[in-house]
Amino acid sequence: MPRRKSVNFVRYIAPDARYGSETVQKLINVMMFGGKKNAARTVVYDALDILVKKAGGDKEKGLSLFIKALDQIIPSIEVRPRRVGGSVYQIPVEVPHKRGRALALRWLIAAAKPRPDKTMGIRLAHELIEASEGRGTAVKRRMDVYKMAEANRAFSHYAW
Repeated sequence: MPRRKSVNFVRYIAPDARYGSETVQKLINVMMFGGKKNAARTVVYDALDILVKKAGGDKEKGLSLFIKALDQIIPSIEVRPRRVGGSVYQIPVEVPHKRGRALALRWLIAAAKPRPDKTMGIRLAHELIEASEGRGTAVKRRMDVYKMAEANRAFSHYAW
């Protein structure tokens, strides 16, 4: 018997205090580990302060640099496994915007963690700067997903 579809309940996320952006608040929530929201807030704001400094001290330009970096990471297509007959095919499907943003934030944090910089705020800032320029580990991850989708394009007729 097929599983039931879940009811699409959208939880409201209040914008963050400093920038008034829901995306920054979402990054803080994804960055949070073990319920330590203040620690996550400190890391994200340190990274954004570095971006603001790089943008010439303008808060709005720093935030737009962050949004530009995130747009470089958000995927528009991904592969999902689908069982057809006895074998499993990787089928390319479009990514909804909310899932794309969630993937991008996860990839951004995962790419920033192993960097050699001193604090997590500096690591995150450097990863954001590289992403805004179209390079970096998180952007490479998105390109790998695109390559995988392109390689499996022959199975796109199995999409549901």
